[in-house]
Amino acid sequence: MKIIKTLNVVQLLLVILIFSGCKKGGKDTPANTDTSLSFTVNGVNNGTLKYTGLTLKPNIKFTFTEAINTSTVASGITLTDAGGATMPVASSFQDGNKTLTITPQSDFKSFTSYTLTVNDNLKSAGGGRLINPININLVSGLDNSDKFTRITDDELLTLVQQQTFKYFWDFAHPVSGLARERNTSGNTIAIGGSGFGIMAIVTGIHRNFITKAEGLARLQKIVDFLKNKATRHHGAYPHWLDGNTGATLPFSAKDNGADLVETSYLMQGLITARQYFNGADAAEVALRADINAIYNGVEWAWFRKDNSNVLYWHWSPTNAWEMNLPIQGWNECLITYVLAAASPTSSIPKTVYDQGWAKNGAMKNGNSYYGVQLPLGIASGGPLFFAHYSFLGINPMGLTDAYANYETQNKAHTLINYNYCVANPLKNAGYSADCWGLTASDLPNGYGASSPTNDKGVIAPTAALSSFPYTPTESMQALKFFYYKLGDKIWKDYGFVDAFNLNDPWFASSTLAIDQGPIIIMIENHRSKLLWNLFMSAPEVKTGMRTLGFASPNL
Repeated sequence: MKIIKTLNVVQLLLVILIFSGCKKGGKDTPANTDTSLSFTVNGVNNGTLKYTGLTLKPNIKFTFTEAINTSTVASGITLTDAGGATMPVASSFQDGNKTLTITPQSDFKSFTSYTLTVNDNLKSAGGGRLINPININLVSGLDNSDKFTRITDDELLTLVQQQTFKYFWDFAHPVSGLARERNTSGNTIAIGGSGFGIMAIVTGIHRNFITKAEGLARLQKIVDFLKNKATRHHGAYPHWLDGNTGATLPFSAKDNGADLVETSYLMQGLITARQYFNGADAAEVALRADINAIYNGVEWAWFRKDNSNVLYWHWSPTNAWEMNLPIQGWNECLITYVLAAASPTSSIPKTVYDQGWAKNGAMKNGNSYYGVQLPLGIASGGPLFFAHYSFLGINPMGLTDAYANYETQNKAHTLINYNYCVANPLKNAGYSADCWGLTASDLPNGYGASSPTNDKGVIAPTAALSSFPYTPTESMQALKFFYYKLGDKIWKDYGFVDAFNLNDPWFASSTLAIDQGPIIIMIENHRSKLLWNLFMSAPEVKTGMRTLGFASPNL
């Protein structure tokens, strides 16, 4: 009996200890106070940790499952810019310290990336840990303030031409005087871009950016190099050549010889310069003679390949016709057929134009896109450079042939491109009446031809600015946006950078000869018709275009 009683006492003491321990824990030891968060950025949670197009002082609101120890916010939440520098934030609590609002104390810079980090230094009021630390990527949108002082529209056009001119003057290759392919090209010369550069030099003289004597000296250097150093293939130049030696630089594995289209852009520029330097002094007479020798040396008809009724784009000394690319419309190559027909030494007949270029009329379109009927070409017109490269010299205003009115064609093409960007069916950031223009340009991951049917979200300033003769009002609206609103991002030493994307903000650091050239030239054609008047005054051009069936007040 005594043993049983003793056990009962022990059991009773254990029960008391267990009970008292439970009671003490319930009163003095905190329950699990770990916390988790949810958040919104400017009132929205998009289901990701990246938010773009934000206001310059966004509002980030965190909701916690437990009240937060406010003293841990300073070390638990940090805002850093793209360079890793910490930015001060303002914080405020609501709802018994379960809701925290964070805002930057100073405005974000436009189109800039920031990171808001919530780490495990943040604790609950009860000392619990943060279960789900996060890094939120915050990308600001447009700062709508003017980046530069407002000037008159005419002054702005001159400024853009003068800044862009520097690409072809200050950055020209020091030995050859020709245009480098892009601002990082070293010795790589773009033959087509150099043709544009020659027209830019004529424009620079006209606008008093340089003297006529300076322009003549540069043209003498260029023409001497082209005549005496640069490699030619049946009279045609390659796409790229070495600016020091004149040797052909392969554009691709099999493209290591003649490029007839790039050659035609060069000839367009040279003929324009020949018409400009029309003085009787010995230097100008010699320059004209050298340009004639270069142009007359192109074996245009030989590029029919076995006398077929179409011109071929490439020929290689090692691969012959292996690239096998006929030049057929509608695209940027009308100038090639015009200059081939105009050649005094190696011309082509009209049948090559009709059957090869026009494909017996198959290049016609006639459908309407965004309320505009398109006479020629692919659906929605394609990239806008189709309306630029050949028409730096060829004046399309009032120009007709059997297939189209070319003023109507280029205006329609441009308006379709503009209307597409305004409609913005893919909801790309920034696309609007202020910000439009799809053409070939650099992209975030390479190079490509953007258009309404191949929209990468990338706007190229050259598209709208080189369209000034066709859409002066719309192009001026775009120019003002590019310069005044985006100028801190895209206005650089040689004018506007090649392209930009406002979806996940990216701004090219590049400038390309084939994109900078049309800007200065087509703005000048809009203002004075200078390059159009010069090129169209060439006797061979008049003869060649009439041979192909063109009619125009300028012929």
